Amino acid sequence: MTLTLETMRADIARMLHDDPRNIGLDDNLMDLGLDSMRAMNLVLAWSEAGVDLDFSALAEKPTLAGWWALAQARQDAK
Repeated sequence: MTLTLETMRADIARMLHDDPRNIGLDDNLMDLGLDSMRAMNLVLAWSEAGVDLDFSALAEKPTLAGWWALAQARQDAK
């Protein structure tokens, strides 16, 4: 599976029970209400779909743009 920016945004929005359009690239996802348990669930789901992301790396860059950059790097490395 190739993870896209819009899929990532939609997955995060689903965890937050929000509309994907309300999640900006530079919004702090933790400030939007994404706690560590939900973030771990996203990491697990993306890993099961073939995109292995490191939770600690995501925690250092808690924005959609930061997470997308990490996801792109992982996918490009394949």
